[in-house]
Amino acid sequence: MLDGRIMGLDVGDKTIGVAVSDLMGLTAQGVKTVRRVGKKKDIEALKEIIAERQVNKIVSGLPKNMNGTLGPQGEKVIKFCDLLQEQTGIKVEYWDERLSTVAAERTLIEGNVRRENRKSVIDMVAAVIILQGYLDRQRNF
Repeated sequence: MLDGRIMGLDVGDKTIGVAVSDLMGLTAQGVKTVRRVGKKKDIEALKEIIAERQVNKIVSGLPKNMNGTLGPQGEKVIKFCDLLQEQTGIKVEYWDERLSTVAAERTLIEGNVRRENRKSVIDMVAAVIILQGYLDRQRNF
């Protein structure tokens, strides 16, 4: 049993997809897509969600190259998450997100979501997939 929720993030250059677990840590629900305007404001937006939802752990997708190495995008995500951890005091763990956006796109297509609507929710859906993968893995250990 958890004493708070876990927040899942899909950190991109333009947006941050946000998902949060239920209190028991079984399911991930999409919360919102934060439009990035600057590190300080981005972190403030996440801090509001953290306070609102009583988050005590953060899991961020970590984009890796297909061969498992870290590229420039992965380094940007780590830099941002280091700052987030510093500002919130909440530990950030990473989850390999290599195929999360592809899976999110497929889920939305299968759900007959129109292309113009997919764009606005794809990062949030990717955050749900990242967090759900993490939760499932924790349960199986």
